[in-house]
Amino acid sequence: MAKTDKTSAKKKLHTKTGDRVIVVSGKDKGKQGNVKSVNLQDGTILVDGVNVVTKAQKANPMAGIQGGLNKIAKPIDASKVMVCCLSCEKATRVGHVVKDGKKVRVCKKCGEVIDV
Repeated sequence: MAKTDKTSAKKKLHTKTGDRVIVVSGKDKGKQGNVKSVNLQDGTILVDGVNVVTKAQKANPMAGIQGGLNKIAKPIDASKVMVCCLSCEKATRVGHVVKDGKKVRVCKKCGEVIDV
C-alpha cells in the first residue's frame, strides 16, 4: 500500500483573495478585514488588520530597510474565519449554485451571490 504525501496536497478553501471575512475564534475574534492572500498548501490566509504582531527589524542601510519595531500581519488558519455577506452583513457559510452557466458562490442565509 502506497503512502500519500500530505504536505503536497492542496486544500480547498471557502475564501478567495478580496473577500470580506469575520474572525470567529482566537485572540482577534470579531474583527473584520479583507483577504490579501491565500495559501492553499498550508490552508492559511492573510487578512488586513488581523493577527498583527510586532517584529524587531535590524536596520540595513544598503537595502534601504529602517530598523525598529514593525507591526506586520501574519497568516491565520482559514477555518478561523467566515465569509461576510455584503447584503445581509453577517458571517455566513458559502454555498455553490450554477447561474447563467457559471458556478458562483452564494450566501447560505439570504441567497445572494457573493462573487462580484
